[in-house]
Amino acid sequence: MNIASVRRPIIPPTPPRAPDNLSFFGRLAVIKQNMIATWGQRAYEEEIIQGRFLLHKSFILNQPDAIRHVLLSNYENYTRTPAGIRMLRPVLGEGLLLAEGHAWTHQRRTLAPAFTPRATANLVPHMTAVLDETIAKLDARTNEPIDLREIMQRMTLEIAGRTMFSFGMDRHGPTLRNFVMEYAERLGRAYFLDMVLPVSWPTPMDRARARFRTRWTEFVAMLIAERRAAGKNEGAPPRDLFDLMNEARDPETGKGFSDEQLVDEVATMILAGHETTATALFWALYLLALDPDTQEEVASETSGEHLDSMADIDRQKFTRAVVDETMRLYPPAFLVARAARGKDVVAGAKVSKGDIIMIAPWLLHRHEKLWDQPNAFIPKRFMSKEAPDRFAYLPFGAGPRVCVGAPFAQAESVLALARLIGAFRVELADTIPVIPHGVVTTQPDHSPMFRITRR
Repeated sequence: MNIASVRRPIIPPTPPRAPDNLSFFGRLAVIKQNMIATWGQRAYEEEIIQGRFLLHKSFILNQPDAIRHVLLSNYENYTRTPAGIRMLRPVLGEGLLLAEGHAWTHQRRTLAPAFTPRATANLVPHMTAVLDETIAKLDARTNEPIDLREIMQRMTLEIAGRTMFSFGMDRHGPTLRNFVMEYAERLGRAYFLDMVLPVSWPTPMDRARARFRTRWTEFVAMLIAERRAAGKNEGAPPRDLFDLMNEARDPETGKGFSDEQLVDEVATMILAGHETTATALFWALYLLALDPDTQEEVASETSGEHLDSMADIDRQKFTRAVVDETMRLYPPAFLVARAARGKDVVAGAKVSKGDIIMIAPWLLHRHEKLWDQPNAFIPKRFMSKEAPDRFAYLPFGAGPRVCVGAPFAQAESVLALARLIGAFRVELADTIPVIPHGVVTTQPDHSPMFRITRR
């Protein structure tokens, strides 16, 4: 895509690129700290890179047609890798993100009605209520250094709690955040044995993850019990996602979720929803603090808007472009790894059973053959008539397994960014570069301090 720009766009900091000849064990050492830093310049220039991982071949795909083949045309031939399953199962169980085959089909069909744009519109009042409270709290902290990353995490967690259960997370939020931090700091990292042993062979970390899962599922079940105790008014429309999920039935079989399945689905929606959205909002605020001119454009678009309905959100075209560009530069899921179930041919390369296919949105979104000025922050590229190839931009995945909650996440992100920038001017309070780290999601290496002032 060619983008004409009147002024020089900002280029946010990134980790140094690895030497293209980095050894296997050198790469393993870097993976534990920052997966993003394991890729060299070739990965940003070539359409397909073939390598080896122990007994199998590995492929990095940066060609949209090849990605379309893996994620859409022949998606049933590709499954999650052992390491991917190990990283996600303890927190998501057999929920939608990890389910396969008939179980996935049942879950997808059953959940889809709860995440349509119309269903999302009914949840906007929950979002606006939390945003009103967040802005009121921030009003008392203007002109002092603040950690906006932590504030975004608390805010999106509160939105997740209210849209899921219709109750606030004041009592349960700290416990949930402790679960998230505990898992991310140690258990959510891939270790050597996690990557080489079959899922049926427990690794030492798997035992620790199993203990974590027991505590985690008990906590989610407690939240569900509390919500059920609150009941539902007879004849009233669903008031939250829990109502929608609890009442959901597979349109073909009429089957709903068991209590065990509901725990995994609720855990998936809360974690996948609040953590990824908080991270995206943090990066958007960071970029706008680096780029005051673009920040003023967002504020100008928001000026005079009430922003309390889906129609209001849909009018924020430039703010939506800022969110889209943020997720291009900092895709929440920086890597999608799949293992081949059988033989295939991808981009002319022969794939055998067990071979690893890697589709890295971090690479794809910064690929020099797919994007003009790929490392620059240029939101208006998403307002161009020349849209990016559907399989060159994957913030929510693609194909049958595209994120079911994408409409919800997009609405929340646009609404939150518009309201926050409409209320406050955001600046960085320090000059230390923030480097993205790939650990479960695309996280900052540290939480910078910001300073906000009322508009």
